[in-house]
Amino acid sequence: MNLFMGLDSSTQGVKTVIIDPDQGSILASDSVNYGKELGEKYESPEGVLPNKDPLIKHSNPLMWVEALEMLFEKIKKKRIPLDEIKAISGCGQQHGSVYLNNKFDALISSPPKGKDLYQVLGDALSRKSSPIWMDSSTGEQCRILSEKIGTEEIRRRSGSAPVERFTGPQIMKFYQSEPNAYANTSKIHLVSSFICSVLCGKSAPIDFGDGSGMNIMNLQTLKWDDELCSAVAKDLKRKLPSLAPATSIVGEINPYFLKYGFSKDTEVTVWTGDNPASLVGSGASGGSVAVISLGTSDTFFSAMKKPLTDPDGCGHVFGNPAGGFMSLICFKNGSLAREKIKAECGVDWDFFGGAAFQDTIPGGGTDNIMVAHFFPEITPLRINPKLKFSGSEDFTKGKADKALKIRAIVESQMLAIKLHSAWMGEKFKTIRITGGGSKSKGICQTAADVFGSSVETISIPDSAALGAAMIAASSRGYDLSSLSANFAKPTGRIEPNPNNTALYDRMLEKYRELEREDRV
Repeated sequence: MNLFMGLDSSTQGVKTVIIDPDQGSILASDSVNYGKELGEKYESPEGVLPNKDPLIKHSNPLMWVEALEMLFEKIKKKRIPLDEIKAISGCGQQHGSVYLNNKFDALISSPPKGKDLYQVLGDALSRKSSPIWMDSSTGEQCRILSEKIGTEEIRRRSGSAPVERFTGPQIMKFYQSEPNAYANTSKIHLVSSFICSVLCGKSAPIDFGDGSGMNIMNLQTLKWDDELCSAVAKDLKRKLPSLAPATSIVGEINPYFLKYGFSKDTEVTVWTGDNPASLVGSGASGGSVAVISLGTSDTFFSAMKKPLTDPDGCGHVFGNPAGGFMSLICFKNGSLAREKIKAECGVDWDFFGGAAFQDTIPGGGTDNIMVAHFFPEITPLRINPKLKFSGSEDFTKGKADKALKIRAIVESQMLAIKLHSAWMGEKFKTIRITGGGSKSKGICQTAADVFGSSVETISIPDSAALGAAMIAASSRGYDLSSLSANFAKPTGRIEPNPNNTALYDRMLEKYRELEREDRV
């Protein structure tokens, strides 16, 4: 058999998907939840270390390594033929960083006998915790970078304006606040390249997809940008791994992991970020298809031929593991806002996703629009969240019935996604929807009507891990488009109603104006 393993080291746990591309089947999947299985040991009930400052969000990188071993042990007990795995690839939560001293390479290549790897790697950490993508404590560093180089210039070079959660500003803060620890740092890895290094027993490169989420990689040259790196910290380029495509082979698996049943010939590829891996796992890496992921935060992403950038600074450009680039926009008030409206209306999800749309018409008949920022938003930037309404008198005064409120929140969120993705200059014929909301016909029909595009639903619970497995297979010659056809098949299709699309085009301008009234 030719088996391929994908791993996803995410915020809340590590997951794996093992595929057999010759049979077009998923052979196994499993996961370890940090909070449930390691939370007490690492004092991280949600996979994140507690901190009095709500802006600071760090995790213990040793927890990620221990969870990886726990996952391999689970798979081993299932009697999966791990010796048949030809290549392993993976992905990590984007923007998180790990700081290592000069002991790291020796410890991962020749760990002391009688100890688990996570038990000895503490000696290799020059910083005991890792800032992750949820961290928002680097506003001052973003301001300094913008003053030094210019917001637009940084966006043009790196694909994004300075962003608090991005790795460049995070490194800058570490350099400024802990200069001695920074000086003792030999290598700065991302979550993805750190776990990849552990897996292959040597310091691994960073791929273009994850490297572009740092504010320091030049999209035109696909190299570390000298000026951006110098602006962030002294000698930064010397501390960074090299850059490489995600399909590059780093080497063979670390002999340490052979105890789980892997073959010594199993190859390890360069890892990528979870968003680029999800682009592959959703079957959208080839272009012409966009993906809306309805989760805690809603995201909209698609492949791009050229690295166009968002003039409003909300969207981001990352590397596409299949080649070229991808765009991504994140809306923090995703299911969080839908949950708020659901609770306010006192209904269940069956009503929210079904009856609410059956009992109402698009726009509620009066172009009802709701800008529902219950929490600080990043697209567009809203530090102080507010609710704003437009439409009928009853609706704007909060007297509308439950179904109208539910329809309005979904319509307004889809209008926001369309508005803030316009900079891509693409008219997508097909949009794929994933996440819990994809089970709602009402939500999917609304998305189809707002975008004037066919909507396909896909049932892929672990798209990042699956995408990583597909990348591993492509590194050994399997065609990525064929893999997408086999592993990312749509489960349903909904066509747009042209009359509704015309109505939503009119409402889009009203939404734009209502949102502008509350600019930062």
